[in-house]
Amino acid sequence: MLCYQCGTCTASCPSGRLTAFRTRQIIRRAQLGLKDEILPSDDLWLCTTCYSCVERCPREVEITDILFILRNMAVKEGHMADQHKRIGENMMKYGSTVPVKEDVMKLRVKMGLPENPPTTVGNKKGMEDFRKVMEECGFDKLMKGGKK
Repeated sequence: MLCYQCGTCTASCPSGRLTAFRTRQIIRRAQLGLKDEILPSDDLWLCTTCYSCVERCPREVEITDILFILRNMAVKEGHMADQHKRIGENMMKYGSTVPVKEDVMKLRVKMGLPENPPTTVGNKKGMEDFRKVMEECGFDKLMKGGKK
């Protein structure tokens, strides 16, 4: 309720310069409780989380954190941008947001390193534990569009 719709957030937003994303409009809809307009909206996923809006807000509204909360609500209702879903699916499948490509694996071996980095990608037990945690918290279901 601190926001008085000055528009500084929208004016500060790098995404808004290139897209139809208007931070102020999402915040106003949230103030009005228009959840059904916000959660399925693709606009919710255009925020790059750079915090420019927060740094410039004259009322110190934690806008980016509000957008995170709205995104979490959207995901719980089965709404998620395709790009974000692919990243989540990669995490479940590979233990990483980006799979290690074959040419990178070969280069690692050539440099005397293990084929896979020493993260969950290269650690079978670590990957099993990671997947178990993701399944316990319902992340795997969220990636499939279901509710937690």
